Amino acid sequence: MKTENLNNELVTKFVGTNLQQDNVYPINDIVPFSEISPLKSRRGYEKGIVVEGELVNLVSNSYGHLPNEVLFGEVERLLGEANIEYVKRSINRENRSFAVDYIFNDNKFIIKVKNGIDKILPMLRFTNSYDSSNKTRGSFGVYRQVCTNGLFAFKSDIGFTAKHTGKIESIVLPKIAILTNSFTSNEYFELSRKFEVLAERNITNLEGFVKVTAETLGLFKYEMSEKNPMPSLNARMVLDIIKKESLAFGNEPTLWNGYNAFNEVLHTKLKKSFDQQIGLDEKLFKAVLEMA
Repeated sequence: MKTENLNNELVTKFVGTNLQQDNVYPINDIVPFSEISPLKSRRGYEKGIVVEGELVNLVSNSYGHLPNEVLFGEVERLLGEANIEYVKRSINRENRSFAVDYIFNDNKFIIKVKNGIDKILPMLRFTNSYDSSNKTRGSFGVYRQVCTNGLFAFKSDIGFTAKHTGKIESIVLPKIAILTNSFTSNEYFELSRKFEVLAERNITNLEGFVKVTAETLGLFKYEMSEKNPMPSLNARMVLDIIKKESLAFGNEPTLWNGYNAFNEVLHTKLKKSFDQQIGLDEKLFKAVLEMA
């Protein structure tokens, strides 16, 4: 049976109790444009999506609004049906885009990377938006204890139907139990082996690694400016995270430390949509793995 009890021994020891817990159920509705403004609306903008009294999107008459209550409610119903234990992390970005991570808290899924200090668990992330900034989607990912940023190396999408037409009363999600078993039996462990490869490869030129990775993927500029070649704020953050983790693990900086440092900045510092984060993380993981 599913549980969200943060006092659960495994949860408090592994996941912890500091997970982000935003309200992802703000009051929302789709209303005719005439109720919002006395002005005439152009074709394709006949309705508005209003969240907590604020207009966040203009849509057509045929557009179907999918409330978070419907999406996340169905996800949690299926997780319960599959007897998957989890804890949640929920993210609300200005009442416009939302993500809920369902972190599996079963001991059998814990994987230790290299020295045993770095532990990971599989997780499911579902996203939705009221301003059309990202897709309604579900993806498998990895929760990492050290920084709790949630990795998305090699996403595995959960295919489901959520047609934004008419009044959406329900959505059709696949059997999560079957998909979870497939992911945890194959991709998850294959992914962990790639993590081990990264953990065995030292970074010989730390500044060079950060500069090449950042600029090749277009994540940020390494230098502050043309006149000031000192590392930029984002570059310094990546360098600091790598050094801090290496010190904590008692090893020289590795590609695993490097990948995770970029990942943490990508998911917590850079202003990217959830869709952009997943896409960039895929490219990041592939690029770093090729260096091994």
